[in-house]
Amino acid sequence: MPSSPNPALADPSAATGPNAAVFERLAAHSDDPVAMIETMIAHYRAAGRPMELFEALKMRIRHRLGLPLIAPEDEPRQASDIDRQLEAGLLEACGETGEMLLSQGRIREGWMYLRPTGDTERAAELIGQIEPTDENSEDLITVLLHEGVDIARGYRLLIDRNGTCNSITNYEQTIANRGKCDRMAAAKVLLDHFYAELCASIRGDIARNEAPARPDETLSELMSRKWILSDGGYHLDTTHLASVVRIARILEDEASLTCAWELTQYGRRLHHQFQYPGEEPFVDFYPAHAAYFAVLLGRDVDAGLALFERKMRAADPALHGTGPMEVYTELLDRCGRSRQAIDVALQFVPDDVPSPRMVPPLLEMAARCGHYEPILQYCVRKNDLLGYAATAAAASQAR
Repeated sequence: MPSSPNPALADPSAATGPNAAVFERLAAHSDDPVAMIETMIAHYRAAGRPMELFEALKMRIRHRLGLPLIAPEDEPRQASDIDRQLEAGLLEACGETGEMLLSQGRIREGWMYLRPTGDTERAAELIGQIEPTDENSEDLITVLLHEGVDIARGYRLLIDRNGTCNSITNYEQTIANRGKCDRMAAAKVLLDHFYAELCASIRGDIARNEAPARPDETLSELMSRKWILSDGGYHLDTTHLASVVRIARILEDEASLTCAWELTQYGRRLHHQFQYPGEEPFVDFYPAHAAYFAVLLGRDVDAGLALFERKMRAADPALHGTGPMEVYTELLDRCGRSRQAIDVALQFVPDDVPSPRMVPPLLEMAARCGHYEPILQYCVRKNDLLGYAATAAAASQAR
């Protein structure tokens, strides 16, 4: 004997409140689960109810796969093809739910649903439409910066909200451990911010002492006034200046390198008590960095490279590690002399440096010049089977 129908479905007029009409539509499809599910999905989409929409979308995929609409607590594992289809359907549901949440300005929740899809580009696009406020800035920084959705925008918000000092600390503690693209994105934001801030401060100084400077004057042009810094003062925190110059070494575009070089010229004119020493090969901090950026800008390249070669040869690896060698070979590589960079690196790398640390950057250089044979010999000498296989495979692919 068939069971009695659910009274709520048999008599939808018993429902009250804003969902009464929806109950009536569900009751009309009580014998058609697909129509009921699609009715719920359409309702929650129209009502902007992302959490409920997610559950309805889950019901849709589970029904398609012949599973109970609500998973029982002790649901057994399904066949692998069913599991794959279920996961794909849930990811699709996560995507739609996350987009709805972000469109409502619910940043953390929206990213929580979008994150499993891996679609950071879409997340960045949607979050880019959200205007920062005092209420949501922390959420924006967390998702954009710390979750890596849009490093540049997140870091810019951090600087605007917390200032240069906190942002430099954040870079050193978190961003410095991220991939190169992320480090470059944040470094450019920091450089642009500090450069503009320094120029604005110097313009104010000029306006107080003579006719105002043109708004389009570069830092070098502003510094052409001989009296700037003649009293031994400074315009911004000098420790911040040193940090920005050091962090800017990762940048590659000409505009950024020019700004970084100009900052070194400002630094060189500071009173000696504000010119802090760095680590080799940048112990003479601003002159060495000026030469470094000049090489990358194509200025006095041979002289700059010769300087860093001398520093590398003079440095004791026991005291200074591989830093001087790495800086010199990096400069050679970035100047288009990758073949020479590989030979120098393999000649001067200390014996106690593990081969797995050397092979990846050497392979990147070799990809630009095809110079694989010395790396293969190095791997044989270091008894590095994995490095040898990776190098041989890369060489074969290059051929």
